[in-house]
Amino acid sequence: MNYKNKIWSKIWRNLIIWIAIIFAVFPILFIIGTSFNPANSINTTQIFPGNPTLENYKSLIVGENNTFLIWVWNTLKISFLTAGISVFLCSLAAYSFSRFRFKGRRMGLLTILLVQMFPQTLGITAIFLIMTWFNDKIPFIGLNTHAGLILVYLGGAIGMNTWLMKGYFDSIPKSLEEAAYVDGATSFKAFRAIILPLARPILVVIFIIQFIGTYSEYMIASTLLKGDKMYTLAVGLRLFVGQHYDDRWGPFAAAGVLGSIIVIVIFYSLQDLIFSGLTGGAIKE
Repeated sequence: MNYKNKIWSKIWRNLIIWIAIIFAVFPILFIIGTSFNPANSINTTQIFPGNPTLENYKSLIVGENNTFLIWVWNTLKISFLTAGISVFLCSLAAYSFSRFRFKGRRMGLLTILLVQMFPQTLGITAIFLIMTWFNDKIPFIGLNTHAGLILVYLGGAIGMNTWLMKGYFDSIPKSLEEAAYVDGATSFKAFRAIILPLARPILVVIFIIQFIGTYSEYMIASTLLKGDKMYTLAVGLRLFVGQHYDDRWGPFAAAGVLGSIIVIVIFYSLQDLIFSGLTGGAIKE
């Protein structure tokens, strides 16, 4: 390839990269600009509003629509609990599949993978009927409860997360645990004192994946939760703008900006562990 062709190749690559960047950034700038626009109509939205204002943000926090803070709290509570419990359960399951050999082990792994091929939303009718039964028998984990919603989320989270975590555990040398066994450690103590500290990157990855997935989930939450005080952020904002699409566009955009800041802060504060966790388990059994 001659020098002229190299120049053109470099120009085309850079052009494609910048087009992709603009394509990705434009919606973000549009929402941010709209959140500062004093006009609440979607027809007057601008990336750079002429008279920027904080009224849209103020109306969410201290105005008549201050249920926004309740929705944020509900979402954070559900997301953190779901992610934390998921990491705990998946770490136990993944360690068992990685280190121990027992009857039905391979079939169990394949079954988990097969179940994950079907999204949770396909069984939303069955989930609703099950939660209705729980509502009659065990009300505190039935319909319109955050505990019940967390249980439903956990049911769909453990399978794939267990596979991801197992791959990372497979990359940790077994000799470390064998040395601990020689010193008198039990299997659980070796798991807690040796494996978990070394597996911190994949634990963070699973936590972030589950947190973001739960944080933005709408369909199941909208089916199981009823009432302003119980809604998550996704459900609350959908109903908040549903009947007032033309005159609540500014506060809706502001709510989107505030809601996304939480995820961005968590992601960037843990990004080093996320990258090492995603690449650390890339081995075959």
